[in-house]
Amino acid sequence: MRKKGNNGKKSFGRSIVVLIRNTTWRCGKLERSIVKHLHRETLGLGKPGTPINEMLQDFRVSGKRKNEFMDALKRLERRNIIRILKL
Repeated sequence: MRKKGNNGKKSFGRSIVVLIRNTTWRCGKLERSIVKHLHRETLGLGKPGTPINEMLQDFRVSGKRKNEFMDALKRLERRNIIRILKL
């Protein structure tokens, strides 16, 4: 799902996050807040996916916190709670 940049690192680029399961069992505080945010976005007639850049702005993360946020997204994807789709 991720593309490789010039230096060989994987990046998300233009990607959206889609909530698959609304469960936070065995999740940390950051993972719970991500799932809660995605659930609120999809309630009612909301959009099914949220861009990663928009989520970074909503959570106001930068620097080391941005890396922790991206790691939390990867953990949620590995647990099949969310799916990261490349546009």
